[in-house]
Amino acid sequence: MAGSVGAAVALWLVLDPPLARLLLEWLPYLARGFSMNILISALAMLLGTLAGVALGAMELAQARLVRAPAIAYVQVFRNAPHLVLIFATTYIFPFEIVAFGHYIPFPDWMKAVIGLAIPASAHAAEITRGALQSIPTPQWDAAKGLGFSRIEALRFIILPQCLRRALPPWMNLAASICMGTALASLVGVHELLHAATDASTAVSRTDFTVLTYVAVLFAFFLFCYPVSRLTQRLERRLAR
Repeated sequence: MAGSVGAAVALWLVLDPPLARLLLEWLPYLARGFSMNILISALAMLLGTLAGVALGAMELAQARLVRAPAIAYVQVFRNAPHLVLIFATTYIFPFEIVAFGHYIPFPDWMKAVIGLAIPASAHAAEITRGALQSIPTPQWDAAKGLGFSRIEALRFIILPQCLRRALPPWMNLAASICMGTALASLVGVHELLHAATDASTAVSRTDFTVLTYVAVLFAFFLFCYPVSRLTQRLERRLAR
């Protein structure tokens, strides 16, 4: 399907050289916008993964005071729309922070990172919890018999084994968060979709507008499809 669409677009550009030149002129601008999508998704996944690993471990804690807040957090934010969270962080956090008498800007793209890191952390927590629960109970008993505390057993014995099991769903989550970065354009972040809108407005040609948004589609496809294929390959390998 993607190959057919690509062939049709290529034929369209061959038959309309002025349109092809216009697209080439705007491609660097679109690429700079897409670099922001990649930056937002990378930072959101980094923050979400770090928080998610801690939350996933907390969900399995023996103490109810530790376990209950983590479970509540995961259930709320795993089912919250990404757009709502991005809007919430945009308006909850200030536009600048005062530190030691200096005003430090707090840009909208950083707020988008936080807005996407919140659901990423909730999903990463469930991935971590599932991976931890997949480890046989005797592994915990053996670690206890060797004198490891629960935290030490988790860090040195259990989590390294969980990595292989958690990697495929984590990669699916990364692709999902990357596609969600397009929502940041709605709060003024200059990313790929925002750049495409700027290009479309500047040129004011219907055919160029269509072509520009097809280019946006292909950019996300070319970034996310290899991740999806690699995830499927890892799942098949781990199943064997």
